[in-house]
Amino acid sequence: MKKTGARLRAVAISAAAMCLAVTLTGCGGADVTHPSAARARPATTQAARFGPVDCREAKCIALTFDAGPSENSARLLDILKEQQVPATFFLLGERHIEKYPELVTRMAAEGHEVASHTWDHKILTRITPEEIREELRRPNDEIERLTGRRPTLMRPPQGRTDETVHEICRELGLAEVLWTVTAKDYTTTDSALIRRRVLAQADRDGIILLHDIYDGTVPAVPGIIDALKERGYVFVTVPQLLAPGTALPGHVYR
Repeated sequence: MKKTGARLRAVAISAAAMCLAVTLTGCGGADVTHPSAARARPATTQAARFGPVDCREAKCIALTFDAGPSENSARLLDILKEQQVPATFFLLGERHIEKYPELVTRMAAEGHEVASHTWDHKILTRITPEEIREELRRPNDEIERLTGRRPTLMRPPQGRTDETVHEICRELGLAEVLWTVTAKDYTTTDSALIRRRVLAQADRDGIILLHDIYDGTVPAVPGIIDALKERGYVFVTVPQLLAPGTALPGHVYR
């Protein structure tokens, strides 16, 4: 796991030089839907798993974690359970779902949203359509086998997407979820710095990107939660953030 984290850290730092932040159109130039716009197109009303939350009224924010599960995920789940905070996990397949299937099952059982971050973190805009389908199909198959529910959300590695990715996601029933807050936790093990970076960027309807594979991240989570609760935020999963609207396959949300 240390080797995997180091590999992803190096890739992420390299990518940051080319795409320091995903803008409102994303790295791939796609139109992006804000949560408030999704809520204006209601479908079936959804209830929050940790109590009724209406993000049209509440000051909502979503914690999301990429690239797990990892050796740090059990402690993270303990923290989230203690704090009664739901999260959205965008999971990797190879060396992660494969290695920690019991944590995938636990995430779903404890009310978190379990989603895909591809099978092997390939940059989807650099591979063939068939390879994209395989990167998306394999983690979905495994998550469905472990949890009984097939993911409806995915996060493209490095936020890189394009029209081909949108079309294949539409075909597979997946919506793409980007982020509005990044601590760039792949660049530091300083938990206090990670906390400060998140708090400096947090806003209503925000989607926070963190990685529980890095050593500094999970220790930062309690302080992030406490500070945001003090500011009046209510934590929700990404689907809860969009409710009563729903994430549409092939669309990008941020």
